[in-house]
Amino acid sequence: MFYRSATTFVLLCLAAADLPRITSLRPPQPASPEAFPAGENIPVLPMIISGELPSQEKVPAPAPKSGSTLQETSKLALIRYVSGEFAKAKKPVPLGKEGFLILADKPVNEDHLNHAVALHGAAVNTGDNVQITSLEFHDKTIVVDLNGGGRAKKHWRDRIQIGMGGGEPVPQSTSTSTAQQEQGPPGFQPGMGGTLFVDFPQHVPDLTPDQLKEILAPFLDFSKVRSASVHWIDTLPPDTKKAITERRPILGMDRDEVVAAMGKPDRKVRERDTTGNDTEDWIYGHPPDKTIFVRFTTDHVSAIKQFPQ
Repeated sequence: MFYRSATTFVLLCLAAADLPRITSLRPPQPASPEAFPAGENIPVLPMIISGELPSQEKVPAPAPKSGSTLQETSKLALIRYVSGEFAKAKKPVPLGKEGFLILADKPVNEDHLNHAVALHGAAVNTGDNVQITSLEFHDKTIVVDLNGGGRAKKHWRDRIQIGMGGGEPVPQSTSTSTAQQEQGPPGFQPGMGGTLFVDFPQHVPDLTPDQLKEILAPFLDFSKVRSASVHWIDTLPPDTKKAITERRPILGMDRDEVVAAMGKPDRKVRERDTTGNDTEDWIYGHPPDKTIFVRFTTDHVSAIKQFPQ
């Protein structure tokens, strides 16, 4: 009997060694912060402080894109829709080739403007009706000529070549409208207008016509004067009027009508065709971009070509 009891006791002790230890009957104490390893996150919902997501869930704001330089298509649009426009002067513009400098990112310096007008005189006075007669594009600057500009220029015939055999240039007569396009509105003399130099901090950005007009707004009010083409467009034949409103040339247009529809061309080339007739090509655009060739024979459009088609 004793041996049986002893055997049973030994077996119970061996079994007890395989059982987990019994913890104390005292209630468990809450774990202190030090119980969690440093740098280890607790798998709970993310904490939101001041309405912001945790840093790892924030979406970074896109970096501002730097403005692209002026594109050829935008340059053509500026020539079409700004060059040739009429406006009413809100400030005087000094006379002479030095003109006045407008900083596109800063307000007009009234002291410098008053000093320039007092020194050189005024080509344009406040309240005058003026016309933008030319736009020139440089790396950081757009040159805006008013009423022919303050810089005396050579006539366009002095800047072109005569084709067909490379002979000596033959003097050609020009219409009054063509001369006015180069010199300004009737009654103004070359070099007696004003020039505004619109300067940008780094480069001329890709502007729309409305954006350029907004920059010129301290000097020119376009809202109170009808555009160059609207003065007489209602008197034109319906097909010509429709082409001008759609900004495209058609056969038979004269130079004034093409300017109203397309603006001033980027380039002009005067030649003589195989039949001996003098022709003049007005070129809008620069290859390989969209380029339109408008050919005049005498005073009217005789051919229109577009590349690419």
